[in-house]
Amino acid sequence: MRKSRIERKTLETDILVDIDLDGSGKSTIDTGIGFLDHMLTLMAFHGSFDMEVKCTGDLYVDDHHTVEDIGIALGEAFNKALGDKRRIRRYASIYIPMDESLSHVVLDISNRPYLVFNADFKNEKIGTMASENFKEFFRAFIGKAGITLHINVLYGENDHHKIEGIFKAFARALNEGMEVISDKISSSKGVL
Repeated sequence: MRKSRIERKTLETDILVDIDLDGSGKSTIDTGIGFLDHMLTLMAFHGSFDMEVKCTGDLYVDDHHTVEDIGIALGEAFNKALGDKRRIRRYASIYIPMDESLSHVVLDISNRPYLVFNADFKNEKIGTMASENFKEFFRAFIGKAGITLHINVLYGENDHHKIEGIFKAFARALNEGMEVISDKISSSKGVL
C-alpha cells in the first residue's frame, strides 16, 4: 500500500499530512490560506491521490513558514509512500492550458532534487498568499520528495490561471511518474 502519514511540529507550524497515492482524488485541506487550499485540492484531484492536509501556522507573521513547511511535509509523505520507487514510470511531461495561459511541467522521480521554476507573476499576492511562495512550496516539496522538477509557464496574463495551470500539470505529472509499470527500478544503476 502506497500510503503515508507525516506529522511535523515546529515553533512556527503544526502540520498533519496523510496521503494514499492509489486513491481517487479525494481531499480534506485546511492550511489557513484559502488559495493554497484550492491548489492542494486541485493537486489531489488531478493527481488521483487521496490527501489530507491540516496546518496551523504563524500566519500573523506571514504565509512563508506555513507554505514552506507544508511543502516539506508533503514531500516527506510522498517519498515515504513511494518507498524504494520500484516499478514506477519515473519520468513525466505534461502541458496544461488554463484559459489564456499554458504551463509545462517535466519531472523525474530520481532521488536527485533540483528545481527549475520559470514563471513570472504580476501580482504580489493571490488571495492572501504571496506569489513568491509558490516557488518556495515546490522547492520544499522536491527537496524532501527527491524529484527533479522543471516548471515553465510558456505564456499567460492572469496569475490565478498561471498558478492553477502549474498545479494541475504538476499533479498530472506526479500521477504519471508514480504509475506502476513493471517490477523493476527504472534506472540503469539499479537504484533511485
